[in-house]
Amino acid sequence: MSEKINIKDFTSLDIRVGTILTAAPAPDAKIPAYHLEIDFGALGTRRSSARITDHYRPEELVGSQILAVVNLPPKQIGSFKSEVLVLGGYEPDGSVKLLRPDKPVTNGARVR
Repeated sequence: MSEKINIKDFTSLDIRVGTILTAAPAPDAKIPAYHLEIDFGALGTRRSSARITDHYRPEELVGSQILAVVNLPPKQIGSFKSEVLVLGGYEPDGSVKLLRPDKPVTNGARVR
């Protein structure tokens, strides 16, 4: 069990719905990853490096909606600047499965 936080800590995370526009293997990644370009509606397009190669192929990700934290500082990963943190669940084997809406949601919609 992790440390308890208060509701203010949780609400400080800006979690939004976005649609993946492009997905491609990260050529210089030490651990296999994809470079994603994601449409967040009025917030614009943001990029993310995501270690989700175990369960997804790039072509099946395009058009998928995902959840991401959009208010973390950018992180430089090799030559790529990751601007958002895509959310997923870790399986016991260390692989990641994306958290996604079960029905279409407006890009940029905030998660509460």
